[in-house]
Amino acid sequence: MTTVVVVRKGDTVAIAADSLVTFGDTRLAHGYEANEKLFRCGNSWIGMAGTTAHFPVLRKAMSSLPAAELRLQSRDDVFDTFLKLHPKLKETYFLNTKEEEGDPYESSQFTALIANPSGIYAVYSYREVFEFDRFWGIGTGRGFALGAIYAAYDKVKSARELAELGVRAGCEFDKNSSGPVRAHTIKLKA
Repeated sequence: MTTVVVVRKGDTVAIAADSLVTFGDTRLAHGYEANEKLFRCGNSWIGMAGTTAHFPVLRKAMSSLPAAELRLQSRDDVFDTFLKLHPKLKETYFLNTKEEEGDPYESSQFTALIANPSGIYAVYSYREVFEFDRFWGIGTGRGFALGAIYAAYDKVKSARELAELGVRAGCEFDKNSSGPVRAHTIKLKA
């Protein structure tokens, strides 16, 4: 699946991801397809975990929202944006919202991390939004990434180095993650 992490350290936020696409037992490594798991949306970088189909859909759906509805600068902004995005995902892109019988809400079927000048956020399939003070990860390699970042957080000075370290750990131990590692850095607002 993937390894995507966000790290906040000092006055900087970094987001990083691996570059592997998988189809069941088949690996589509970086040299065969220009797989970008991170995309820019205004002053934010967004990374996703989930089926490969989600990547172009979310990029297109978010770019089609009016600027007034595309706000990602606080936990509530992120929630409101993804709440407005959900009907568009269903109606325009034919999202299948069903996961399991008895689910409390319709699922958006993906997990996303957001890095921007206001901080770092995660959005889960029922549009649950979390704001993190230090770091977080998603995807099948997240456990390895989180452990590596945790062990190095007080020793490594930059958010970007920590984010890249986390994704490299995911690539090393998770069979569904592989380099090259892509990373972007953002300056936090004062």
